Amino acid sequence: MKFCWSTLYVKDMEKSLRFYEGIVGLGIQRRFKTDAGTEFAFLGSGETQIELIFDPSRSIAAPGEDISWGFETESLEALQSELQEEGITPIGDPIQPNPQIRFLFVLDPNGLKVQFVEFL
Repeated sequence: MKFCWSTLYVKDMEKSLRFYEGIVGLGIQRRFKTDAGTEFAFLGSGETQIELIFDPSRSIAAPGEDISWGFETESLEALQSELQEEGITPIGDPIQPNPQIRFLFVLDPNGLKVQFVEFL
């Protein structure tokens, strides 16, 4: 079996796309609306994609505290500057559990914890 995508119901599609396109750097592979007004966007160019769904008739539950998505970045310092420009505050300071890796967490526009990882 192959892992195809992970789905997140979003509060605001445009804010979510600005985060996942602008900050994370994922490109939109396909985006469409149903006749009922539900909007879908699939992002990412690798084997696994992120599916964002905006359904105006559905109330959004907060994502679980123990769930996060992780993305690799080339420079945690450069990313932190970009996050600051966008008004996104990291959850705590960067963590370096060993000499080969550093990471930090932020919340996306929907309250999902996102981890940015730099391999040293």
